[in-house]
Amino acid sequence: MAPSIETALTGISGILVTPYDADGEVAPERLLPVIDRVLKAGVHMPVVNGNTGEFYALTTDEACTMVREVVALVDGRAPVLAGIGRGVRDACRLASASAEAGAAGLMIHQPPDPFVAPRGIVDYLKAISDASGGLPLVLYLRNDAIGTAAIEALCALPAVKGVKWATPNPQKLAEAIAACSPSITWVGGLAEVWAPAFYAVGARGFTSGLINVWPERSMAIHAALEAGDFAEARALIAGMKAFEDIRAEELNGTNVTGVKAALQALGQDCGPTRPPSAWPLTENQQARLQAFLGANGLL
Repeated sequence: MAPSIETALTGISGILVTPYDADGEVAPERLLPVIDRVLKAGVHMPVVNGNTGEFYALTTDEACTMVREVVALVDGRAPVLAGIGRGVRDACRLASASAEAGAAGLMIHQPPDPFVAPRGIVDYLKAISDASGGLPLVLYLRNDAIGTAAIEALCALPAVKGVKWATPNPQKLAEAIAACSPSITWVGGLAEVWAPAFYAVGARGFTSGLINVWPERSMAIHAALEAGDFAEARALIAGMKAFEDIRAEELNGTNVTGVKAALQALGQDCGPTRPPSAWPLTENQQARLQAFLGANGLL
C-alpha cells in the first residue's frame, strides 16, 4: 500500500521528465523504464508536470495526458504528486483531471503572472482545491518576496499540507516554519545540493531531477540526512555536483537538457527539450556529462 502524501513529502519528490516522440508529441510510455528504476530504488513520490517535466512548455491538454498516463504507469506503487499552474481556469481544469486520474495531491506552481497579490493567491488556491474535490495541496514557493505573513496565510488554508521551498534563503525558511502550523511539511525544493542547509533549519525531504538518471545516489543522500549525518550527505552531494553544475549553466537553461541528455546516453531516450530550454548540450557540456556518467559507473 502506498504511503500517505504527508509521509511521502518527507522523502524524495522525484520530478519526472516529459518524454517526446520523433514528432515532438508527448510520449508518456517512454517513462516506464525510468519510473520502474525510480520506484525500485525507493524514491518516495514521483511528480508529474513539475519544472523538470517542462511544465511551462506543455499545453494544458498535454499536461492532462501526462498526469493520466503517469498515474497509470506508477500503478499504485507510490503516491503521485501532480503539478498545477497557469491561469486559474487552466489550473482548475488540470486539477480536476489530476483528481480523476488518481493523483494523491497537487503541487501548485507559484503563479508567474506579473500582477500577483498574495491575497489573490489565496483565492487561486481555493479555486484549485474546489476543482480537485479537496485533494491535498503542496505549495511550490520559488520567490519568498511575498513575505512571511503571506506565506502564513497560504499555509492556513486547510487543504495545504506542505511547501516546497525553492528559494536559496534558509533564514527565511526558518522564519516561515516558525510562523506556520507544525502540521505543515517543509520540503527542500532546490534538490540535493541545498538539502543539507534546508534540513538544518527544519525541512524534511527534497525534490530531485537527478532521480531520472541516478535515483540510488538521491536515496543515499536522503538516508544520510535522515540519520543526521551531514558529513556523509555533503560527500555524496560532492560526487554528483558535476552533473548539477552542467544543469545550472546558461541561466539554468540546461537544467532539463542535462537530464534528458543523460537519459539518452543511458539508452533511455526521452527526446529533446522544447524551446526556450537549451538543446542540445554544447560539445564541452556533453563531454563533461559523459565523463561524469562514466566515472560513476552509470554507462
